[in-house]
Amino acid sequence: MVKCLAMLTVAAKRRVDTTRTSRPPHAVVIGSGFGGLAAAIRLGARGYRVNVFEKLDAPGGRAYVHRQDGFTFDAGPTIVTAPFLFEELWQMCGRNLADDIELRPMSPFYRIRFDDGETFEYSGDPDAMRAEVMRLSPADGVGYDRFMQDAAAIFKVGFEQLGDVPFTSWKDMARVIPEMVKLGSYRTTYGLVAKHFKDPRLRVVFSFHPLLIGGNPFSVTSIYALINHLEQRWGVTFAMGGTGRLVQGLVDLIEGQGNTVRCGTEVRKITVTNGAATGVELASGEHVAADIVVSNADSAWTYRHLLADHPRRRWTNRRIERGHYSNGLFVWYFGTRRQYPDVRHHTIMLGPRYRELLNDIFKKHKLADDFSLYLHRPTATDPSLAPAGCDAFYVLSPVPNLKGDFDWSKGAERYRQAIARHLSDTVLPGLEDEIVTSRVATPQDFQDRLLSFRGAGFGLEPILSQSAWFRPHNRSEEIDRLYLVGAGTHPGAGLPGVLSSARILDTVVPDVAAKV
Repeated sequence: MVKCLAMLTVAAKRRVDTTRTSRPPHAVVIGSGFGGLAAAIRLGARGYRVNVFEKLDAPGGRAYVHRQDGFTFDAGPTIVTAPFLFEELWQMCGRNLADDIELRPMSPFYRIRFDDGETFEYSGDPDAMRAEVMRLSPADGVGYDRFMQDAAAIFKVGFEQLGDVPFTSWKDMARVIPEMVKLGSYRTTYGLVAKHFKDPRLRVVFSFHPLLIGGNPFSVTSIYALINHLEQRWGVTFAMGGTGRLVQGLVDLIEGQGNTVRCGTEVRKITVTNGAATGVELASGEHVAADIVVSNADSAWTYRHLLADHPRRRWTNRRIERGHYSNGLFVWYFGTRRQYPDVRHHTIMLGPRYRELLNDIFKKHKLADDFSLYLHRPTATDPSLAPAGCDAFYVLSPVPNLKGDFDWSKGAERYRQAIARHLSDTVLPGLEDEIVTSRVATPQDFQDRLLSFRGAGFGLEPILSQSAWFRPHNRSEEIDRLYLVGAGTHPGAGLPGVLSSARILDTVVPDVAAKV
């Protein structure tokens, strides 16, 4: 928290009294996901005039909100694990997050259900966690303590020290390599977990976290064990009213700064003059001049399409094509006429295979017959998200991205029915007769609606060769005055990642007093 206050002090010092000038510099932000909205607030706090352009009819990007038949469905993120990053944004606007948003702690964080019906209650209570570990495997109690010590050490470096470093130079990467080697970051996340746990079920319980940001636990570096500690440090909370309340709260902050969010306004391209971004051209043909441009669009989409007319040295179409992308997501949103009080707010339902299923998804790009699921029942905490006596759900299945050859236009309903049968046979008895509203999103929707390359749910996969300096930089390597935020840039996906990417702008974007 000391570092958070220091960051706010630095940001405050960098703000400029724009009343001295007749026209503060103008920033255009492309996309209104959490990264774009946070970027707009930070730029506004430093004296920029800001316009956010959003393709969809409402803000949020992947955090869009679907409302139908009296039900409210958050389209994407469902939990908050680093609330101080939101608190910073409210403080920058002279307000308190708690006055506008109630973040309710989850206990347990998740119920993990194995394929045989055995469960594990994953919480923020170290004693309860140790008891759960020893209930499944008495010999792994010591391993739990050692793993959490390792996760804390990794968090201290990977999140506290490097989460808001811009990595604009390879020297930034070189400086941290010795520390990362010392922490064993050459291991995969699963490899680190397997070092401490013998029971195969516990190896799954403590290694699945990279999937929350689009990474294969068997491929990504063990630095992502920091998520295990991050959850313990600040807990897992839910925004009452749904994650969309946070989106609307950020929009309100932007408008309170005198800036704007324009929805239903797609950016066709970024305009460039003499190697520097000069504004954007909208799909309507309108040209909007800007002193700087911030893209919260998918990084591959930004370079392939928004800069299609500009020659690129590093992020060429060939390099983008050859990149490794995160998994796709199949998400089914549904409401039931009855309630299921025995189902937790968050349930992770593991299938019969772990490594093999992930290999099908990430390596073979093959849609398997089996699946593992994340079941979200927000009405367990906030009944207002459904009509009285009803429940709102979304169930998410990690699937291959569009590099695979599965035709979702023909197979989505069949896949949904398979998931419905499985839920009906396990945790939601009689489900198929209780559904009153339903909608699905597939990797094809992520590509067509959210402009995500290959329909990847989280952009580039966070393997070591696509992390930190190797990831598209927050200050574009290709175009001056162009900046990137969101899942496709450093530090990566997830709410803490995309909010931290906006935080980096405080370091790389010039002050309004500087020549921009």
